[in-house]
Amino acid sequence: MKKKVSLLALCQALAITGNIILFTVAALIGQSLASDKSLATLPLALLQLTTMTVTIPASLLMQRVGRKIGFMVGILIGLSGAGIGISAVLVNSFVLFCGAAILFGAFSSFVGFYRFAAAEIATDAFRSQAIALVMAGGVLAALTGPQLATWSKDWLQPATFAGSMITIAILQFISLGLMALLELPPPTREKYPGKGRSLPVILRQPVFIVAVLGSMLGYGVMVLVMTATPLAMVANAHPFHEAATVMQWHVLGMFAPSFVTGFLIARFEVLTILTWGGLLNLLCLLINLWGTGLLSYSVALLLLGIGWNFLFIGSTTLLTEAYTLVEKAKTQAIHDFFMFGFIAFATILSGSVFHNAGWKVVNLTGIPMVVSVLIAIAWLRHQRANAKSTLKVCTSPIQSEFSNENSL
Repeated sequence: MKKKVSLLALCQALAITGNIILFTVAALIGQSLASDKSLATLPLALLQLTTMTVTIPASLLMQRVGRKIGFMVGILIGLSGAGIGISAVLVNSFVLFCGAAILFGAFSSFVGFYRFAAAEIATDAFRSQAIALVMAGGVLAALTGPQLATWSKDWLQPATFAGSMITIAILQFISLGLMALLELPPPTREKYPGKGRSLPVILRQPVFIVAVLGSMLGYGVMVLVMTATPLAMVANAHPFHEAATVMQWHVLGMFAPSFVTGFLIARFEVLTILTWGGLLNLLCLLINLWGTGLLSYSVALLLLGIGWNFLFIGSTTLLTEAYTLVEKAKTQAIHDFFMFGFIAFATILSGSVFHNAGWKVVNLTGIPMVVSVLIAIAWLRHQRANAKSTLKVCTSPIQSEFSNENSL
């Protein structure tokens, strides 16, 4: 069991490493290939839209053919994207690079299920450790991804960054080999009776509203700033290796806190952790407005990663209060639909705002998003305080399940 989890963790690490390389160079590639420089982040926006679109089909495919075959299909799609990305840089085709980004997005939708596969093969006692081990792949990727992007970008000069695409392809080949060694349980089809409440009823819950706002806007601010950072650093005469280093600190901030975020939520309560995440993001934006030195970028992007971690994990935890077991699939699906849709919007907004208005306006654009999240958290905290003061004992089983305390 531990060997299987370790192989999944390695596959996760390779996938995230490839994504870090891609996110480090994609905006710069887009800027060099696009005739309209405001479209520099369009490939990343297409990647996020594809991830949103393919997540449900990927899940259905694995339900039918099993995790292993599904994961191998996803890796082959990613390998195809890397091949097209290499060609796009060599022939200077922005359209072709957009096609590569779409394939990378499809691959990313499969990668999102690695942690679930680890949970499925683990015993009850080892399940949390299995998930943590797979998540640890993000830390390994943070340590290697930016360096690989810097090391390989000039392999095929004068086609800058074609080497980075080759590195992603190599990582995909290694993942395919590891996945071939992995034995996973055969496909199963879980069935639950009943349909639960309708989506409009679920969506009107204050707890769902705050959870989806935390995910959408927290992720949106992160993507808005992260995507524009390499462009801003190069524009301010920072060499590429410094931009890669800043991205490394950012990704460490995204993944390293995961080992303690659950404990912090249990210790201080989920709304408190969400508030901390929003305040860290706000501090990041203020630092970016204050300075454009290497230290400013590094500290700001580190805080941005930690803030995203608190908002994303906190919102995911909060979301579990919004549904019953019967309602789980549709509630999570609509939540992810909203989240990935906003991520795609924030990605293309980042490039457009940076090109037309500059780095400071990118960060000013993020401030209303963060403030909106903080206001929503305060609203839910007030709702819960009122509910506790007026809560009465419910006698109906249905009322007990959906009491004011739970629905808030």
